[in-house]
Amino acid sequence: MLKDFKPVLGILLRFIIIYLVLLFAYQFYLTGSKDTGLDPFSRIIADQVSFLQNKIGYKTALYDDVKNEQVWFYVKNQYVTRMVEGCNAISVMILFVSFVFAFYKGIKTVIFVLIGLILLYLMNLLRIVGLNIVMSEYQEYGKMFHDFVFPAVIYGSVVLLWLVWIKFFALKNENS
Repeated sequence: MLKDFKPVLGILLRFIIIYLVLLFAYQFYLTGSKDTGLDPFSRIIADQVSFLQNKIGYKTALYDDVKNEQVWFYVKNQYVTRMVEGCNAISVMILFVSFVFAFYKGIKTVIFVLIGLILLYLMNLLRIVGLNIVMSEYQEYGKMFHDFVFPAVIYGSVVLLWLVWIKFFALKNENS
């Protein structure tokens, strides 16, 4: 009976191992940048969000709060949101990478992961820009967008990428 579940257990074990390795590596990275305020990757995202918002007419400045490890977005002369480490979508990307590599299919796995990470990165930038615009223009909807709409966007993107990976790559030969 265990023989029937061997492929599923192999996938599950690969997922868990990859997830834990990436998670511990990320925690090690965060620990190394603890004294500098917001971690460098999150800071890059904040800078890019600020750049995009300025380009589309939402005058934006950033305020570093090193002690609290966050950056505040100052949009149209008001503080609208703050960026903390959790806003960088790394945990979502780790989950995505772990799942795709659990169904490893050679070089196409690496290519799909790279393309997927770029798409998730861009979706996250747009998510933060969208949240800042909502908080700047329609603050009464801010909590709903922060807690429900934008998480659905980023997690929905991950699920969509997973479905594409499974349907068109991971199980392609099995369905023939």
